[in-house]
Amino acid sequence: MSLHPQPAAAIRAVPATTPFVAPEELARRVGRTSLIRIGANESAFGPSPAAIAAMQAAVPLVSLYGDPESLDLRTALAARHGCKIENIVVGSGVDELLGLICRTYGALGDPVLMSHGSYATFAFQVVGHGLELHTVPPFADGAVDVEAMLARAHEIQPKIVYLANPDNPSGSFIERDAVERLRDGLPADTLFVLDEAYSHFVTSGTLVPDGIDERTIRLHTFSKAYGMAGARIGYALASREAIATFQKIRNHFGVNRTGQIGALAALEDQSFVRNVVAEVARGRDEYHAFGARIGVRTLPSQTNFVCFEIGTRQAAEAMMHALLERGVFVRKPGEPPINGYIRVTVGTPEERALFYEHFTAALDGLRERVS
Repeated sequence: MSLHPQPAAAIRAVPATTPFVAPEELARRVGRTSLIRIGANESAFGPSPAAIAAMQAAVPLVSLYGDPESLDLRTALAARHGCKIENIVVGSGVDELLGLICRTYGALGDPVLMSHGSYATFAFQVVGHGLELHTVPPFADGAVDVEAMLARAHEIQPKIVYLANPDNPSGSFIERDAVERLRDGLPADTLFVLDEAYSHFVTSGTLVPDGIDERTIRLHTFSKAYGMAGARIGYALASREAIATFQKIRNHFGVNRTGQIGALAALEDQSFVRNVVAEVARGRDEYHAFGARIGVRTLPSQTNFVCFEIGTRQAAEAMMHALLERGVFVRKPGEPPINGYIRVTVGTPEERALFYEHFTAALDGLRERVS
């Protein structure tokens, strides 16, 4: 038997997992060069023209590393959120920051708590860092059960409690008073991670107001409303102590220069963001109306996507594959109780029209096979 270097035991124990198969790979699997991309919750409306211009102007400087402190961007973000730059860290997307949080606040085997079926990449990071994942069943529509989360937190005393609000993949939203009740009711030494990637799209109810809480880390991204998923820019708001701790171990040159410059320009073009949010709201309403018209239930959403009920998990998987064969990329929630749904990003008016056409045809085909 030949010997060769082995990964650490904790990593060997992690099952081989890819959280999300990229649309490029899915296109290759069905022999296509491109797809209608309404599955990854990217913005169909692109980045601000100001951000595009700023990034184009920055391309000749791509030979240089970006500012490891992201000082200009952090200064602008601090002004926007009413905090100090010492309360902000910038990373290459929320996903990197989730990994940084797990690495910083969790030791091998420490318990971590989240709602079952919520954002899969956080669960991926928890397992990959050797922490012990605990989940609480959500309500029947996938919404987070705050009271159950609190009760479970006091049972297991987790190091980290994670909440995506609005939630991905359900699209549900928890009002400010319930979020604050969860935060304030956690054990004293539990870190509360509030992922607000979709907060721009909240059109009713109230978000927790800006402010720095010693036991909370809030996460934001330029991937959704700002339309810059490919630039990989996310940031966290936290106490000075938390940011200083991240400073010890974070990837200081992980955020590229062009992305930093584009994010700063995007931040200054809030009228563009408001227009995107308004168009997404129109598209969501269209999706709900379309579902009602053809007799397909949709879940309420305060994000840039809507979940359509297909039936069983197997039926939803068949629908997802049928749409892929027709050149339409969508995803589906992976866990019950909503794994019988497909999740569809709000596309442009043209993409929405194509989606309706392909969805109707694929659904008719699925119903014929079932009957």
